[in-house]
Amino acid sequence: MRLLVLPLLLAFVMTGCSGDQLLSVYLDTNRAQLDQPASSLHEELTFVVEPGTPARTIAENLAARGLIKDARLFEAYVRTTGIAQQLEAGTFTLSPEMTPIEIAQALQNAYRENTAVTIPEGWRIEQTADALSNGNTIDGAAYLRLAMQPGWQPPAAAGKEDPRVFLASRPTGASLEGYLFPDTYQLDVDNATAEELLRRQLETFAEKVLPLYQAAIESGSTTLSLHQVLTLASIVEREAVVADERPLIAAVYLNRLALGMRLEADPTVQYAMGYQPESKQWWKSPVFLEEYGSVVSPYNTYLNPGLPPGPIAAPGLGSIQAVLNPAEHDDLFFVALPDGSGRHAFSRTMEEHLENVKRYRGE
Repeated sequence: MRLLVLPLLLAFVMTGCSGDQLLSVYLDTNRAQLDQPASSLHEELTFVVEPGTPARTIAENLAARGLIKDARLFEAYVRTTGIAQQLEAGTFTLSPEMTPIEIAQALQNAYRENTAVTIPEGWRIEQTADALSNGNTIDGAAYLRLAMQPGWQPPAAAGKEDPRVFLASRPTGASLEGYLFPDTYQLDVDNATAEELLRRQLETFAEKVLPLYQAAIESGSTTLSLHQVLTLASIVEREAVVADERPLIAAVYLNRLALGMRLEADPTVQYAMGYQPESKQWWKSPVFLEEYGSVVSPYNTYLNPGLPPGPIAAPGLGSIQAVLNPAEHDDLFFVALPDGSGRHAFSRTMEEHLENVKRYRGE
């Protein structure tokens, strides 16, 4: 087949055709071979592409390793289709069982050393920043500075939901607290920066949370703004220990809001109290009764009606779903059981609640 095309190539040369045109002709004539592997041998080979290596050299190196049969055809394919500009430098695992097309696809995704960063549910931004600094992977101080800076937004990444769209609905002066989705993120060690982690967290938030919120708005299951949902979900995240109680706890707070009652949520007082040097923790525990009235802060829901100004931590998907689809009950109170199960006793009236407090706490 290649011998038959030689006169045609010579004719193109004689008429002054460019190299790209010659490659295009060669590609069209031999296109069927792109779906044929070099061998049926099951073998994995490490193939390295140095930075700045041209497509022709890559093709020749592939042929020398027995990964493809025809270097010119491979070069013609990647250059004619524009893939040549997308071939990456790096280390690849290839096999002669792969077709030239599959190899070209693989060479667009170089192996990179990754580092895993895990952000647990229920952490506040300062807590995450401390952990990042201790992990020596990402600059925790930079993470804290950007996340707490009012109005800061990362640039949008190609093909991703632009976080600036939903961040624009935040109240003036609000930080990113509550919008930084807690998850495990695999980051390229060469690009493991505070800005990149924040961008990834916001993109994941857009992918996982926004569809749920939009569905809840359309179905009428919530009338809360996104900021309000996240604020309440962050409280539920800090209160709930057992997953199946999240909708129950969310309903208690929503019932209180509907009746104009104060939320009286302990985690909001803990958030307002901030870092505790004695215990080296961000969440004081326990919080004593006399402290409920002495912590002067808009986040103290024992002193202030309604929701606090914003989220107090990073709520997970379960707590957000609980606020969007709460349980149906009339309870207004709950108290933790003393058995270490993490469960609570729920009650509708103050009298019932006081009985539960006496029964389970001996108060």
